[in-house]
Amino acid sequence: MSAVPQGMLWPRTVDEATAMLAADPDARPLSGGATLVAMMNARVLEPLALVNLSRIDELRGIHGEADGGVRIGAFTRHAETAACALLRGPANVVRQAASKIANATVRNMGTIGGSISFADPGLDYPPALVAAGASIEIAGTAGRRRVAAADFFVDWYTTALEPGEIVTAVLLAGTRAGGAAYVKHARVAGDYATASAAVCIDAAGPVRAAIGSCGPTPVRDDDADVLLSADRSDAAIARAAALLDALADPLDDVRGSAGYRRLLIPRLLLRAVRRAEASTDA
Repeated sequence: MSAVPQGMLWPRTVDEATAMLAADPDARPLSGGATLVAMMNARVLEPLALVNLSRIDELRGIHGEADGGVRIGAFTRHAETAACALLRGPANVVRQAASKIANATVRNMGTIGGSISFADPGLDYPPALVAAGASIEIAGTAGRRRVAAADFFVDWYTTALEPGEIVTAVLLAGTRAGGAAYVKHARVAGDYATASAAVCIDAAGPVRAAIGSCGPTPVRDDDADVLLSADRSDAAIARAAALLDALADPLDDVRGSAGYRRLLIPRLLLRAVRRAEASTDA
């Protein structure tokens, strides 16, 4: 039997939502519910109240910005992100990650804001957002702020969100020419990643790579990015993978041992780089 909170609150605006959360420290925001409901059913979380974000129009949809960037509202479903033609070039890595999430039922229910707020290392979005250089827009009663995706994921199941704050959007830089790839290894289709790799190649030269599910947060390294930006031979990719492996901190769990995850890093990175190269537009 699932844990049932005592009340459901229905804000119409972001300000109303953050005020409700600030007024009740035991309340939790409810977005798509794919992760939160599962945690409640397992009694990992037992909030006394839920602040349902589904009636806040601002949080919905994907929109092009005046500066050429793309804004993904926090309540945007995974299926919508996976189908969005605005996510081109390096930003396409986010679209690919969304398409790899679980199954059609979860993709039609889950939302990007709800997903990243739980910061599960095995999720598909975190390495893709870090590789894409995305920013996370956060709202609280004190106002709004932006945090780079690389700084948003702080530790195991921990983000930069302060009590009472919610994710309002994921922001991607202006559409650029280039390519991207997100690859994952999982025990079965739709499972959490045993390990994953996200690579974004800007047509102007810079490359960003991130490894998922091999530590508490996505693993990235400036030196590895510099190396890949200058040389994408098999040997250079292997050296970049070694730099990323040195920063990894994988665990042993039912999806694979720490040693197995380390073996996957160079293989997934090579595959992601080659796929990103093949997808690069002019």
